[in-house]
Amino acid sequence: MNSEEKTLVEIIDENKQIDLAKYIQYVSAPQAGATATFSGTTRDTFDGKTVVELRYEAYVPMAIRNLKSICSSARSSWDLHSIAVAHRLGAVPVGETSVFIAVSATHRADALDACKFLIDELKASVPIWKKEVYSNGEVWKENTEFLERRLELGENGSCCRRKIETETHDKKGCCKPKVKVDEATDISTS
Repeated sequence: MNSEEKTLVEIIDENKQIDLAKYIQYVSAPQAGATATFSGTTRDTFDGKTVVELRYEAYVPMAIRNLKSICSSARSSWDLHSIAVAHRLGAVPVGETSVFIAVSATHRADALDACKFLIDELKASVPIWKKEVYSNGEVWKENTEFLERRLELGENGSCCRRKIETETHDKKGCCKPKVKVDEATDISTS
């Protein structure tokens, strides 16, 4: 079977929830011994601020093209049966899913590794932008993965004529270092 036939990529219109069961069903198959999923949901706090909702915007044609390319890369690295990726646009209230990934494979290691790769690459390179709306304001957010990718492309921790620093913290878990972008520093004169 052609890999394109078993890859589903969707950008979901505003005010529509992601149907998790639809994507799990899509990747289910008798030959798949493992299904790995990732569900990104809006949490209620960030850095001590009360989060009301997240708002997403995208350049949809490019986002779909990038997601399909990432899925193709995953297939070239792991032995996968099916892939489904869905991302919502518009407002996503606390507790609701904004991104969902389902991957099936014969073996769990392939499904788990590919699922992690897909979400990491989505956050690093797909043109989908997130605004966090708090009870006392709002801010557009850059994904840490995107900034780390820019660091890899720049020299000495800098690119795009801005100096980028990361601050580590002692907390264990999934959260990456905080990122500080110094707008005032022009690296061409540093």
